[in-house]
Amino acid sequence: MERSAGSSRRRRRSRPVLGGTMAVVAAAALTVTGLVSTAQAADVNNARNAGFESGLANWTCAGNSGAIVSSPVHGGTSALKATPAGQDNAKCSQAVKVKPNSTYTLSSWVQGGYAYLGVSGTGTTDVSTWSPGSTTWTKLSTSFKTGANTTSVTVYTHGWYGQAAYLADDFEVTGPDGGGGEEPGPVIPGAPAGLTAGATTTSSVSLSWNAVSGATGYKVYRDGVQATTSTGTSATVSGLTADTAYQFSVSATNAAGESVKSAAVSARTAKNGTGPVTTVPKHAVTGYWQNFNNGAAVQKLSDVPADYDIIAVSFADATATQGAVTFNLDTAGLNGYTDAQFRSDIKAKQAAGKNVIISIGGELGTVRVDSDASATAFSNSVYALMQDYGFNGVDIDLENGLNSTYMTKALRQLSAKAGSGLVITMAPQTIDMQSTSGEYFKTALNVKDILTVVNMQYYNSGSMLGCDGKVYSQGSVDFLTALACIQLEGGLDPSQVGIGVPASTRGAGSGYVSPSIVNAALDCLAKGTNCGSFKPSKTYPSLRGAMTWSTNWDATAGFAWSKAVGPHVRSLP
Repeated sequence: MERSAGSSRRRRRSRPVLGGTMAVVAAAALTVTGLVSTAQAADVNNARNAGFESGLANWTCAGNSGAIVSSPVHGGTSALKATPAGQDNAKCSQAVKVKPNSTYTLSSWVQGGYAYLGVSGTGTTDVSTWSPGSTTWTKLSTSFKTGANTTSVTVYTHGWYGQAAYLADDFEVTGPDGGGGEEPGPVIPGAPAGLTAGATTTSSVSLSWNAVSGATGYKVYRDGVQATTSTGTSATVSGLTADTAYQFSVSATNAAGESVKSAAVSARTAKNGTGPVTTVPKHAVTGYWQNFNNGAAVQKLSDVPADYDIIAVSFADATATQGAVTFNLDTAGLNGYTDAQFRSDIKAKQAAGKNVIISIGGELGTVRVDSDASATAFSNSVYALMQDYGFNGVDIDLENGLNSTYMTKALRQLSAKAGSGLVITMAPQTIDMQSTSGEYFKTALNVKDILTVVNMQYYNSGSMLGCDGKVYSQGSVDFLTALACIQLEGGLDPSQVGIGVPASTRGAGSGYVSPSIVNAALDCLAKGTNCGSFKPSKTYPSLRGAMTWSTNWDATAGFAWSKAVGPHVRSLP
């Protein structure tokens, strides 16, 4: 939607030393015969700031293409993210001191787009290796030998022209000490300060604290027992009993060990209450409500017409904890709309039989769920928002990548907490649903038993294949029906398929179709009438309905979309 595991940083390889009498005898014998030899020093990692914990110190990135990120990281708290642009392949390099006539192992962990690792100036044969891109951390490794007069080499990493950004972390240039010596190892960090209890629900407490220098992670304790961990400065402890007081503390960790615990804080969980009870109609209209002002009509939730059955509040915000989200009402941008009014409007919509859900992602939203920890953080934080605001469920609108394994785990965990009334919607882009092997499609199939509807975005798209293998261009009945057919025949139930379109020409960069085209596509799929050149081999009477971005753009256009599409959806068989 639009708004305008691995190795430590340093590894030593020690060599065994002869002990006792044998060492004395051997040394004496060597002295007598003139064969005294100096012991070979242990190999060290000659790279400086190898894990980017000191920003870009010691590194040079062409065209300011490199930046430091705190997530994802392979080790520590930082990693390099470099983005190719135009004729720049985002090369970042470092001069490393080495010894002549010596062998070194060069390695790094990479993720994201195409990534290259290499060395130049060796005095012998310069080498490199590469990865074609990966959604998880992948280790690149090669070796090189220095020439007789080589005392410095340049190690580098870069991406490829026109490809996505790449990440790199934990460089190693392992071999004889080139004169710089190995960087000192970490020391045990100090205890965190500023521990504060935040939002509470009947089963969870949110905590935050100040960052500790040198820490790579934190352990959170509940009544003296470890409850969870975090790589950031916040966490949500779940699985608690309603209306119960708990004591919480936190410690800082790194490779050297764990700090003493912080001063404890107490918090009490909320009392049990009656949650929202609603159902999604057989045929439903979904609309995204904007929690920001981008030129579309500013709305309160109470301004959203009754034609909308599911209202997706856009969007939740990412937190410092990977996978976790929160929500911040843009009161200033929404002409003074208060939190109290917002909460009251949610209840009023639910009393009228509507479902109000929280949407995660959007065009600019970056929420990564690619590990067990981030999956748990996602489910805990979404459930906390549901308990706090009364949301009926969640919408997955991640347009910057999705990991089916861990998103499935996250949604399963959320379902276990929320129960059978949970509403789960998705809004993938067209490319995400071209094949059942895609991550979005796999996620939808993985959670089919708890999934409400997939409202694919049939806009901001190039030409795509239909289920008949033909190419269709956006903006036509055939584009809507032939692409929906892939989902309908790919394993989703018809009740889990909806058609997502912009509410007006200003609602998207391309792909707007008039409400009459949307209604014709619904008729074609549900009843076999009003089709274009493509006609499905069978009908799908239980097709869920339609979605639009957004209720605000609909309001800007005088609600022309919802006035035409809403009644038509309700008239489907």
